[in-house]
Amino acid sequence: MKAVAVLYKPVGLTLGLAGGMLAGVVFRQAWKAIGHEGDAPDATDEDRSWREALIAAVLQGAIFGLVKAAVNRGGATATRRLTGTWPG
Repeated sequence: MKAVAVLYKPVGLTLGLAGGMLAGVVFRQAWKAIGHEGDAPDATDEDRSWREALIAAVLQGAIFGLVKAAVNRGGATATRRLTGTWPG
């Protein structure tokens, strides 16, 4: 395993945690922007419809995936700029 890949592990973990928090913020803002009041429903929220729960899940998954990919790609790109080696 490359030394850069080993050294990148804690950086990648930290970026992943930050990306998860960012994705949560973006999702809450997106949920409000599409006209829903309050928090998004959980899958087990009895007072919400199937439709609303599934829409929330799809939106949350898409946002999380996008943010995760952007953060990981940005971290890897920054690592290559600093070290000259791709961390993967």
